[in-house]
Amino acid sequence: MKVAYIFSTQGHTVSYKLARMILPQLETGSHGVEVVGMFFFEDNNYVLAKGDPIGERLAAVARAQGILLMGCDQCCDERDLSGHLVDGATIGCFPNLYAALAGNPPDQVITL
Repeated sequence: MKVAYIFSTQGHTVSYKLARMILPQLETGSHGVEVVGMFFFEDNNYVLAKGDPIGERLAAVARAQGILLMGCDQCCDERDLSGHLVDGATIGCFPNLYAALAGNPPDQVITL
C-alpha cells in the first residue's frame, strides 16, 4: 500500500509523530507501507529548513526511497523558508501536490 502524509496539526506532530515514530521506521525499513509523499502546513514547515536535524534525516530517507517532500507555498513564504529548504524538498500548493503525485499516487492520504 502507498500512503501520503499531510502534516497540518500544530504542536508535537512533527517533533513527535514524525521524528519519533514514522522517521525511525522509514530509516529501518519497518514502516510497513510505501510512503510516496509528505506535505507540510504552517509551522510544520520548519522541519524542512536546511540544517534542521529532523529535516536532514528526512531528506536522506526521501532521496533513498523516492518520497516527495513539499511545503505549503504560502506557509513557507510567511516563515521566510523559500530557498532555504533541505535538499530535494519543494514548495507548492495542492495543484502542485496532485501533479507531483500523479505518476505515483497514494492509496491513502493520512492527515496528522
